[in-house]
Amino acid sequence: MASKPETVEQLEHQRTGGTDFQDVELKETGYDDALDKERNKKLNRRLDMRVLPLCCWVYLLNFLDRGNIGNAKVLNAETGDDLLQQTGMQPSGYALTVTLFSIAYTLFEIPSNWVMKHYVRPSMWLGFLLFAWGCVTIGFAGVQNYATVVVLRFLIGVFEAGFFPGIVYLITIWYPFDQRAVRIALVIAFCNLAGAFGGAIAFGIGHINGAGGLQGFRWLFIIEGIITLLSAFLLWFFLPDYPARARWLSADEKQFAQERLQERGGGYNQEHASRREVLETCFNPRMMLHYLAYMADVVPQGSFTFFTPTIVTGLGYTSIHAQLLTVPPWVVGFFVAITISYSADHFNARGWHVVFVSVLGGCGWLTAGLLPATAYVKRYGCLCLAAAGAFPAAPSLTNWVTCNSPSFRTLPLAIAINNSCAGLGQIIAQWIWKANEAQDGYPTGNFVCASFSFLVAAIAAGLRLWYGRMNSRQTLDANGTQRVWAY
Repeated sequence: MASKPETVEQLEHQRTGGTDFQDVELKETGYDDALDKERNKKLNRRLDMRVLPLCCWVYLLNFLDRGNIGNAKVLNAETGDDLLQQTGMQPSGYALTVTLFSIAYTLFEIPSNWVMKHYVRPSMWLGFLLFAWGCVTIGFAGVQNYATVVVLRFLIGVFEAGFFPGIVYLITIWYPFDQRAVRIALVIAFCNLAGAFGGAIAFGIGHINGAGGLQGFRWLFIIEGIITLLSAFLLWFFLPDYPARARWLSADEKQFAQERLQERGGGYNQEHASRREVLETCFNPRMMLHYLAYMADVVPQGSFTFFTPTIVTGLGYTSIHAQLLTVPPWVVGFFVAITISYSADHFNARGWHVVFVSVLGGCGWLTAGLLPATAYVKRYGCLCLAAAGAFPAAPSLTNWVTCNSPSFRTLPLAIAINNSCAGLGQIIAQWIWKANEAQDGYPTGNFVCASFSFLVAAIAAGLRLWYGRMNSRQTLDANGTQRVWAY
């Protein structure tokens, strides 16, 4: 009797009658020789020129319009022209406002992806969402009271909710499993650039405060909102939806583009999932750990998005200069995210990469909380170190979910649930930076972010070991299909 295979390689070797594991993967994905490998690279280059630039640009706008309220909160505060003073909003009211955004973000993730999967093409749906929140952003320029800010901010959450999971789903439609993380990282990394650009733009706009009878924060919303609104037309006219609809691909290239996605899920699929598939996607313990890890990672992410200007202002800088000093931490996060995500895909080791950057970021937050409040330069350095943790972990965490969904038919659902947890993480982030702790260096915010960063590292390590055990036991997916689970 043949012995039971103990490793993934032995499993594939036995299943294919002695064929090399690497060859099996190539055959299952539709390209098994040097010529087809070259076709794969050529197709990726074309996709990288057509899909990624648009996705990166509009996601930059997504984060720019999500985080500009943090810039508006302190912009020109010295002259009484910031958002809080002009609308009579208290710091607790600001926290409640951004919390309502996160609630809307959480509630509308899954419905949005459901609509895009079954009824509306990605280019049309994503373009609609972009256009809608661009209009609402411009509407912020006319706010005069707290109630209006709350309503508009909730609407921003409704329209932005389905945008990132929609982009991730679009990437799974076009790219194989082992080539997604670096693309997702490129998209996510542009939210780092959004933080950098947002600070730089706010710095410039702060100097035209009062122009045309409008405060600087109103000009901030007008300028960024118009750019977003106009960018919707780029998606409607230029974003490719599915390989079958790509006029710039030949019939042979369309077939190849779909065949290479067969391994470990991907491609466009309108089939409805079974009850078991849905339940396992929602409640399987390992999937819930994925969702928990992403929620925990978003706590420090949300702190950067909504409170970086506030944190830097607490380091002793004026509101205008604080906008400019928010740029370096975001730039650090950008470059680390790209490097880590490429390495995670290349070595097929997402778990250990997430562990590394999360521990790094956690050390940054922890040190910032332990340092004296007056150690401004050292604490600013810790902020840059913390930026090397939260954002670089997100792409690999997201791609890990796309690789290991219990069923390929529930892939959009898994993406949406995972990203909806971001809303929960943002809610936590929005209440830990307490205004009355500014003189103490915001210890609560720093220590909570450190704790969640270390929690992400612990979960990632556990999942890495779990998937190794699943592969050794040849665990089947929700359809009873044999799978090789991604590390």
